[in-house]
Amino acid sequence: MSSRTVIRGGLVITASDEIHADVLIEDGRIAALAASGTPAAGAFTAEKVIDATGKYVIPGGVDGHTHMEMPFGGTTAADTFETGTRAAAWGGTTTIVDFAIQSVGHTLREGLDAWHAKAEGTCAIDYAFHMIVSDVNQETLKEMDLLVEEGVTSFKQFMAYPGVFYSDDGQILRAMQRAAENGGLIMMHAENGIAIDVLVEQALARGETDPRHHGEVRKALLEAEATHRAIRLAQVAGAPLYVVHVSAAQAVAELTRARDDGLPVFGETCPQYLFLSTDNLAEPDFEGAKYVCSTPLRPREHQAALWKGLRTDDLQVVSTDHCPFCFTGQKELGRGDFSKIPNGLPGVENRMDLLHQAVVDGHLSRRRWIEIACATPARMFGLYPKKGTITPGADADVVIYDPHAEQVISAATHHMNVDYSAYEGKRVTGRVETVLSRGEVVIDQREYTGRAGHGVFTPRSTCQYLD
Repeated sequence: MSSRTVIRGGLVITASDEIHADVLIEDGRIAALAASGTPAAGAFTAEKVIDATGKYVIPGGVDGHTHMEMPFGGTTAADTFETGTRAAAWGGTTTIVDFAIQSVGHTLREGLDAWHAKAEGTCAIDYAFHMIVSDVNQETLKEMDLLVEEGVTSFKQFMAYPGVFYSDDGQILRAMQRAAENGGLIMMHAENGIAIDVLVEQALARGETDPRHHGEVRKALLEAEATHRAIRLAQVAGAPLYVVHVSAAQAVAELTRARDDGLPVFGETCPQYLFLSTDNLAEPDFEGAKYVCSTPLRPREHQAALWKGLRTDDLQVVSTDHCPFCFTGQKELGRGDFSKIPNGLPGVENRMDLLHQAVVDGHLSRRRWIEIACATPARMFGLYPKKGTITPGADADVVIYDPHAEQVISAATHHMNVDYSAYEGKRVTGRVETVLSRGEVVIDQREYTGRAGHGVFTPRSTCQYLD
């Protein structure tokens, strides 16, 4: 049975266009667009008609960086694939790319299979995987080729977290060389973890144990140094590089210089670096623990460089790095020792709204909002034009967005499985009203109508910004 839906009267916004158009959806895909009020649009017929008058019609968001059910620091991220993807849908995100983890001593395949088992049959929206490479050896390098063939086309490495995920420069270079051959994209957590560990040890020895010291020891210069080193290693290997969660002005400068030199280097930042700062980390009574993530929140003056980078395309993507740990019982593991606070904060539900607020505030244009939240992550990770745009043939991942509705972000009303909001009390203009995932309504006028298992694993091609 064929199913058809028409979305009428909205302003369709993609990364390249804004047009008042009606959208015809057939069998889970965009079938056609026609300017509203024209005979062509009038000819669209369907069982279901959604009135989007006065609203935006935008592609579902693509969050290229999430950590559902991730084990870290003796505990596990609080959102399951079921709760986390449901919250993503509430926030207008219809695709996540999560991270499967290779443990040291194990194969990539074992890690990937474990994450498939967590996600399969539980997701409300579509999902894909990156692969965290923690143990570079000859077998791992061979496995990278196989993963690329089956649609896991990006590999994350860490210059941070010695003893956990850390790779040394030689391991990084080998993985980059392999990616240069197989078309994979290396994603880098760029912080000098060896040096940071020295500063952590010294801070604790001085009795500096509060959450704010987490930010003070993870210095912006050590992010910049690692970013520079990653760029040069990638250049030696002839490989593209994607630097995750860029937070510091000095790191943006390294990316800008590399891009000005014509290198295939890309950067991502996250809402927490755009809207929060070390002021949050310094909140009294251990409240600052809520904001412990790595790279850390920076002093507010770094934000201008991040916004500028997004406007000039020296930063291309805003992802969440959603990795939620409850304040009670999880963040509290680090009372008296900031180094034991689980790193990560919740945000998968808030990204689209916060970036719309950036449009309202004049930081971004509407099309740039869609570009950094939908189209570019889809292209970066080999999902475009299936995801990230509204065009005939694309998956019907569509959000009806009310640009005038006002809301206050709060843990009392969010759908993430975590007991606090990083943006508690923040007033924003704009709100998701209705969400379709592959043509199926999963949020209907602010009511959840989705189901676990609707979302499917989506294999990816290689990065679409490369020849």
